[in-house]
Amino acid sequence: MFVASDITVGANAGRARSHNRQVVLDRVRTAGRVGRAEIARASGLTTQAVSNIIADLLEDGLIVEQGRHAAGRGLPAVQYALNASGGYALGVEIRPDAVFAAVLNLCGETVAADRRDLASPDRDSVTETMLGLRDHLLKASGTPPDRLLGAGVVMPGPFGATGIRDSGSELPSWAESAPDHWFSEALELPVVIENDANAAAIAERIVGVAQGLETYAFIYFGSGIGLGVVQNGRLITGAHGNAGEIGHIPVPAGGESVPLESRVSRLSVQRALAGAGITAASVSDLDRLYAARTPELMAWLDAAAEPLSAAIAIVENLFDPSTVILGGAMPDTLLDHLIGSVTLAETSVARRDDRTTARLLRGASGRMTATLGAAAIVINHAFTPKIAA
Repeated sequence: MFVASDITVGANAGRARSHNRQVVLDRVRTAGRVGRAEIARASGLTTQAVSNIIADLLEDGLIVEQGRHAAGRGLPAVQYALNASGGYALGVEIRPDAVFAAVLNLCGETVAADRRDLASPDRDSVTETMLGLRDHLLKASGTPPDRLLGAGVVMPGPFGATGIRDSGSELPSWAESAPDHWFSEALELPVVIENDANAAAIAERIVGVAQGLETYAFIYFGSGIGLGVVQNGRLITGAHGNAGEIGHIPVPAGGESVPLESRVSRLSVQRALAGAGITAASVSDLDRLYAARTPELMAWLDAAAEPLSAAIAIVENLFDPSTVILGGAMPDTLLDHLIGSVTLAETSVARRDDRTTARLLRGASGRMTATLGAAAIVINHAFTPKIAA
């Protein structure tokens, strides 16, 4: 049974039809199987309005009838569920040395994923590689191109010309202009551009530990470290798409103040290991070194606890999330170790007696985390109601 106060309610004005369609589609997704009367009660829409939208969604192939449910007198009510093959989303992640891509179905399930090396991070090379990878994935998975709802493209921030430079994680050749129109024309699809942390944060809402949560934060380990904040189901992006550049905030570490990602990021652990002559080029390398309790890695983990604890306290007090999730291109073993070593602040708004969710959770990890998140952004847009002003 749904409670109207737990969801975004509909509006019966004609201009809000797109919004109402998303309300209904989100109810179907959340419930798994649901009837028209139940959607109407939960959303505040009239039964007739719901019936009209259900008819449209059936015609578009986004939902399917899935049995009937008997409740009291009268005919059993028809139940509706998402049609997994009714729509697909393309996710693309661009890194300085490679392009990753994935296709998700409407239920957020991965139907195809792959990567290709990138000779140069310039626009032409990236676009050619991206289009070749897209065609390969669509053909390999049998995904009809006309069922693609859109594409999410992930690039490491910050976006535009800013005061942040030379961190080792940005794409400098793209810094002067937003690439959304470029990619939209190349792919012939609606395109959403996001940074890796935001993409990973949304993926958690669709298929991860944040399912059922509306407000939370995701600390993302990429080459650097980023932050995605979801408020009422939507990303907080900032004026230029650069909200969450947490890697550059100063934090305490061993008696000095340093940028967070200089002590807590994949680049920082790789540099620490390289100083001892140890190469860790991949997530699996780091996992292997952790299994062997390599002293240099354990020393890095010990040193990372203080600055990470300070960063989490800042995130909690700034955004009041229901939880802070750690994930990204780090092995689960390291993420679990970091979560276990964090000292949670006593002076935090997150310290509550009525908590039902842990203050820290481990989210998705591995090299495809942000790629899958890019596609999840498109899926999330299909389900997240928003009325234009």
